[in-house]
Amino acid sequence: MTTDDRAEVLACYQDQADAMVSGDTRALDALLSDEFTLTHMTGYEQPKSEWLAEMRSGQFVYHRIVDQDVAVDVTEGETVLRARTLTDATVYGTRANWRLVLTQTYIRTDDGSWVVARSVATTW
Repeated sequence: MTTDDRAEVLACYQDQADAMVSGDTRALDALLSDEFTLTHMTGYEQPKSEWLAEMRSGQFVYHRIVDQDVAVDVTEGETVLRARTLTDATVYGTRANWRLVLTQTYIRTDDGSWVVARSVATTW
């Protein structure tokens, strides 16, 4: 992985966080692979279409995401970003601040851009 690749993955992650906070599901749709899944801290693996629909309906509202630490690594041929965040969100009507670790796997598309294939959220 080149320095440019790392910068592009970091930019994709920042665009994703910005889209989550602004509720821009159209932008998120473009930043996530068609097969994207989000594994919540509860262990529930949610398909992209369901997560975006829940954002559109107000079930998931992200107010603020503050990064504490972000790293990009290539392990076993995968491009993985790990971010420790403080995430202020309203989930199913309850607002809280979560200390989350996001582990995201990125893949290149046919046009050379990076998209998130999988995201796993755990707590720290």
